[in-house]
Amino acid sequence: MSSVAIDLAAVNKSYRGKVVVNGVTFTVAAGECFGLLGPNGAGKSTIVRMILGMVPPDAGKITVLGKQVPAHARLARAGVGVVPQFDNLENEFTVRENLLVFGRYFSMSAREIEAVIPSLLEFARLGSKADARVAELSGGMKRRLVLARALINDPQLLVMDEPTTGLDPHARHLIWERLRSLLARGKTILLTTHFMEEAERLCDRLCVLEEGRKIAEGEPHTLINEQIGCDVMEIYGGNPHESIELIRPYAQRIEQSGETIFCYAPDLDQVRKQLRGRAGLRLLERPANLEDVFLRLTGREIEI
Repeated sequence: MSSVAIDLAAVNKSYRGKVVVNGVTFTVAAGECFGLLGPNGAGKSTIVRMILGMVPPDAGKITVLGKQVPAHARLARAGVGVVPQFDNLENEFTVRENLLVFGRYFSMSAREIEAVIPSLLEFARLGSKADARVAELSGGMKRRLVLARALINDPQLLVMDEPTTGLDPHARHLIWERLRSLLARGKTILLTTHFMEEAERLCDRLCVLEEGRKIAEGEPHTLINEQIGCDVMEIYGGNPHESIELIRPYAQRIEQSGETIFCYAPDLDQVRKQLRGRAGLRLLERPANLEDVFLRLTGREIEI
């Protein structure tokens, strides 16, 4: 098996004269979780569609599992499992029937599909729901079924487009747990997300996108250390201009987004002393995260 699962080289894509993917280059190693991080409209879903051979790039080169895409997309897709952004299950079918139908798309026999269904249901924690209709499932159960369905052909590569959008925190954490178990089994995951916590928890490396361009790439903790390198204080309320002037001598950098001031400083105690006793202020101290990286690179918070 190749050590490279996905390779994009200088890929461009435009729709109706608007550039949505602009010269994007990255490589996904076999066995890693690689994240595409950015707000809606950053180009994440378009990149996924090109990797799957659903739309051709205008320029550049895409290789998936050693196959040129889109020229040999059908061959590449034989080793790929897909979790789309929106559930596309058959609501009137049972959980088991959804898996049976999907397995046939990979030319699996009924016997082959029946043989893997128990392990897939156990993996998705849906063993007791095998004969339940999809319409009866919760949102989290449906997402776990979509994930189980993507594994029906035992793919080398999983492509997941916003897999936890719309889920409550408990359901989101359960999906994360299942994805970690897949990585432990040697699967490769390409994950698109606008959830910073999701990217930090799951991704070995990630590519940060804005308006179709790659603006950063690397390991999450490395990006945070390189771009931020200190703790953060968020300041709410009061007069933002006055607060900024008070803390400026002690700050490494200050960003303002809406009514929130982000103060990056090696010694937050000094910042806190300057603001002590001022009416109407709320302070939140925390470690730096990928949201701060995005804010520094783009001058704005990520928008979902």
